[in-house]
Amino acid sequence: MNRGIRRVALVLFGGFAALVLTLTWIQGVEASRYRDDPRNARLSLGRTGRERGPIVTADNVVVARSIADLADSRSFTRAYPEIERYAHVVGYASNLFGDVGLEASEGATLVSKQNSTISGLLTVLTGGDLRARGLRLTIDDDLQRVAEAALAGQRGAVVALDPRTGAVLAMVSSPSYDPNLLVGLDPAAGDTLAADPTRPLVARATAETYAPGSVFKIITAAAALETGAANPSTLFPDPVELELPGSTATIRNFDRQPCADGAAVSLGDAFVRSCNTTFGQVGMTLGSDTLVAQAEGFGFNSDVPFDLDVAQSVIPDDLGDDLPAVAQTALGQRDVRTTPLHMALVAAGVANGGTIMVPRLVDEVLDADGEVVGKREPVEWRRATSPATAAVLTELMERAVASGTGRRAAVPGVRVAGKTGTAEVPERPPHAWFAGFAPVGAAPQDRQIAVAVLVESGGEVGETATGGIVAAPIAGAVIAAWLGVAG
Repeated sequence: MNRGIRRVALVLFGGFAALVLTLTWIQGVEASRYRDDPRNARLSLGRTGRERGPIVTADNVVVARSIADLADSRSFTRAYPEIERYAHVVGYASNLFGDVGLEASEGATLVSKQNSTISGLLTVLTGGDLRARGLRLTIDDDLQRVAEAALAGQRGAVVALDPRTGAVLAMVSSPSYDPNLLVGLDPAAGDTLAADPTRPLVARATAETYAPGSVFKIITAAAALETGAANPSTLFPDPVELELPGSTATIRNFDRQPCADGAAVSLGDAFVRSCNTTFGQVGMTLGSDTLVAQAEGFGFNSDVPFDLDVAQSVIPDDLGDDLPAVAQTALGQRDVRTTPLHMALVAAGVANGGTIMVPRLVDEVLDADGEVVGKREPVEWRRATSPATAAVLTELMERAVASGTGRRAAVPGVRVAGKTGTAEVPERPPHAWFAGFAPVGAAPQDRQIAVAVLVESGGEVGETATGGIVAAPIAGAVIAAWLGVAG
């Protein structure tokens, strides 16, 4: 074989090798990406030809269902009867935009197996049921409506949990959107929602992180109690402003006054009054490592196991000996960020004696006849504090509602525990927070609820907003509704 023929042969061999490698990559490594791309016509045909089971609330309100095409009973369209109320929880199943929310995470459960695949045939031969299965959520529709009404269209979120089980009782993100608009084949609907400056597609309860402000003082106080660095009676200096070492920066209280008499104040009183000067001192006393370790005990810097994607709550772990940074971090400012869901978990952990349960939206799996075929059981996530520390935190949080900054969360005849927060953000009004639970001391057979409320940029109040003024009343309304008390 002469040189020219060898060169041609090598080029042809190289071309075939590249073709084989490319096909192997596409069919092996990238197969799922191409298969699941919403632009795949086969995927679209498969979606419309396979029914999805219904999704219902704990009190049997249908929030998602499949509607058969009158002209073709083998073709189905997904519908969301409650429109915006559950958009950020249920999501949508769209031929054009893909699957989001529970429609994505629980798709394998919801979609019928009635197809021509080998697995489908085997299921039939073994007596299995190919029909679509449904889901019953942990959310109570009545409570969801109360939370939605209490938020009153303000940008923000409300999350309510059962502290003992982790079951989500209500989860509202505002503003919301109509998922029915995304089920069709009109790309303009998605473009319009994506371009909306209010960002209705963002699930603020789970997918957005915010500076927590003073609700983070629950964690700072927990660190002081767990390590023995301080107790509720421990006294701290009570200056008008706290000078930060090695810095020209200072920390002041919200009202620009001393926390108490200007001489000394106890940790307990400082918590009830939400005094920044005191908690800045507590943070510097604890140091970076202790503060971060306690926050991580509550799940910061870790992924939250949940039915939906959750943005990670973060606390910088590289503050070292930067005491001004540690002091500001202890107030829930600087670079601390969290989600409303996570702050509800923090409150739930305190209510549950220091143990945080895995949050969950799905309670039961239903067969096509509506019978229960699967039950999601409560699972412990982490031990955040000792029961003794949780008990002291509960006492402090109850005092904060009874006579402190959280008074507007009070519910007649109910022992409510909570903490307010007013988080400063650059060039915007402060975010208003509340995190708490009720009733304090609930018996095992009694209802109990943990709630976190966030209102972005002070909501309708704006610059003068505080967590006590804006967020606390919303939490109080949700607590009252769940416990059946007139607020």
